Amino acid sequence: MNPHNRRGIVTMMAAMLFFVTNDALVKLVSSHLPTPQLIFVRGAFTTLLLLLMVTLTGSWAQWRSMRTRSVPIRALLDSAATFTYLTALFHLPLGNATAINLAAPLFLTLLAVVFLRERVGVMRWAFIVLGFTGVLLVVQPDAHGLNAYALLCVVGTLFHAGRDLLTRLVPAHVPSLLITISTSAMVTLLSGLWTLTAPWQPISLEQLLQLGGAAFCLAIAYHLLTLSMRAGDMSVIGPFRYSGLLVALVLGYLLWDEAPNLLAWGGIALLVMAGLGLLHSQRAPSRVALDAATD
Repeated sequence: MNPHNRRGIVTMMAAMLFFVTNDALVKLVSSHLPTPQLIFVRGAFTTLLLLLMVTLTGSWAQWRSMRTRSVPIRALLDSAATFTYLTALFHLPLGNATAINLAAPLFLTLLAVVFLRERVGVMRWAFIVLGFTGVLLVVQPDAHGLNAYALLCVVGTLFHAGRDLLTRLVPAHVPSLLITISTSAMVTLLSGLWTLTAPWQPISLEQLLQLGGAAFCLAIAYHLLTLSMRAGDMSVIGPFRYSGLLVALVLGYLLWDEAPNLLAWGGIALLVMAGLGLLHSQRAPSRVALDAATD
């Protein structure tokens, strides 16, 4: 496997670890605070953390590099993804929402084929479908989960895939931290406007600490995801989002005493098989130029 794809896979898996931890913390707070207030407070914490990171790394010196249309458009797509996915998450079983959101690599692969002309072989498509089948076996959605919020979650997943596609279109000289902070600032600004539509609720110290922890995880996850999607072949890196499901299973057991049944363990096995299959398929020489989207 070439080093670009290897680095992209590692950073994708790390990003999913932090994203799922963030989701768990936000889920704990969601029963106490309105959605726009929760997103705004978390976003404010995240933006402050990113400001510190940008200052410490000296990335501000390159702020002019952000003057490209792909950066604000990406931030808007990510904001839309955040609002739609979290709204759906707070009204759906966590497993159903996670299953829908983990379909993003399938949408992403399709977008990459259509817009970036990436070539995806039959075997790689088969492994991606196998991985999604594993997700369904773990989550085991039923007919009761197919409601308006489930459809909203699908829309959020499409926004996530579009955001990841645009990440590859951002010029390579734009620092990843600046891309990340532009997204966080946009989410915070738009959610702040959203809070004007509903009264604020009191926030306890425990909730502030949970949102602060979620913000820390989100700041790291944003940055790692940006690095991942700029590293190599999206059709290879994208499916490693499935690693987040394994993290979710562990957190679900620790926080809510949830344990997989026999079908769920079968799904986990399929996910592992799909991941190994994708790794094996990369041993063949790639016919796609890695940096075609950023030239």
